[in-house]
Amino acid sequence: MNPKTKKIIGNVVFVLFIGLLIWPTSRSYFQQLLMKIGLFKPKLEVPKQVAEPIDAVAKPVSNTVSFVNPLGETIQVADLKGKVVFINFWATWCGPCRAEMPSINVLYDKFKDNPNIVFLIVEIEGDKEKAAAFVKNEKLTLPISYPNSDIPKEWLSESIPSTVILDKNGNLATRHEGMADYSTPDVATFIQDLINK
Repeated sequence: MNPKTKKIIGNVVFVLFIGLLIWPTSRSYFQQLLMKIGLFKPKLEVPKQVAEPIDAVAKPVSNTVSFVNPLGETIQVADLKGKVVFINFWATWCGPCRAEMPSINVLYDKFKDNPNIVFLIVEIEGDKEKAAAFVKNEKLTLPISYPNSDIPKEWLSESIPSTVILDKNGNLATRHEGMADYSTPDVATFIQDLINK
């Protein structure tokens, strides 16, 4: 092969590789692969919106939104009024979702014995086997739930991971799209303030 052909093939391979990194599902796959071999460590940030509740979009929860918990029981979100509700939407194939799970587990461990808060860690594709395997492999204690109804667009648009926190009246207190660090004192304080109201 002559040098000119080698250069063309090299450029084509490079462009294809960059294209795969830009394509969302491929990017997630490569991030997971690079995390496994230790070449990529995602930077977790505190959700910016946690400091300020979203008053403009605060709306009562729809009476029809429900999830199924690990025991197969249906959880109607409207029945959780009087409690703060932390909902994280994720999927087993999503690298950023998987990367933020340990920080959510830290937050969950802080509040798991508090009867005034409920955690719904929602695997949006309903892949119970993969979700259970992930939780087991990562030694997480999070209770995984699954959608049982349509999810309001105010909670989940097209991006995962996405997290919403509802106040005791079922209003949207905050929403964050993208990977974040939920193990920080700021997040715990925000949730405790909602519990105390």
